[in-house]
Amino acid sequence: MIIVNLDIMLAKRKMSVTELSERVGITIANISILKNGKAKAIRFSTLDGICKALDCQPGDILEYVNEE
Repeated sequence: MIIVNLDIMLAKRKMSVTELSERVGITIANISILKNGKAKAIRFSTLDGICKALDCQPGDILEYVNEE
C-alpha cells in the first residue's frame, strides 16, 4: 500500500493547501484527494511540481507499507 505523506511535508514547510495548489497549478480538491489517500494515480508532472514547491524528494511524500 502506498501512503501519501503530503500533510507532513506541508506542515514541515509551513505551507497551506491553497498555497501549494497555486504553486503547482492543480486544484485544492485534487490536493485534498492526494492528502487523504484517495488518489488512484499521480502524474509525474504533478509530483515534480509538488517536490519543487516543497523542496523535497518523491520519497518524502510517497511511502510504501507492506499490508501483510
